[in-house]
Amino acid sequence: MKLLPKLSIIRSLLFTYSFDNYDDPDRERFIVSKNVNDDKELSELFDKLTKPEFLHYKKEEREWYITTLEHFLKTDENFDSVFYLFDTYFDDEITNQRQFMKILLECLTRYHAEAMQNES
Repeated sequence: MKLLPKLSIIRSLLFTYSFDNYDDPDRERFIVSKNVNDDKELSELFDKLTKPEFLHYKKEEREWYITTLEHFLKTDENFDSVFYLFDTYFDDEITNQRQFMKILLECLTRYHAEAMQNES
């Protein structure tokens, strides 16, 4: 069964960066050290903190995140609903939420391809 795109799942993927997830001071310092408005630094952040968790997801779940982002990036979605009342450790305000999601999608697609290669 193919899962339908659902924007709310992206928020759970980003929980790593939330103030509500406060169990690791080293992780928090790493997050603060990155400029989330710089594509390269954002990718580095995702590579270190999102990738390990994402690789633990089942194939169908990984594909759900990817198709959800692809779907909403094809629309005029501004992703406010993902970030609304979502306090993060990011030191900077995200100036372009669509670009943030594009970088996230690029990273997730790369991680999924790596996982598929490792699973075969």
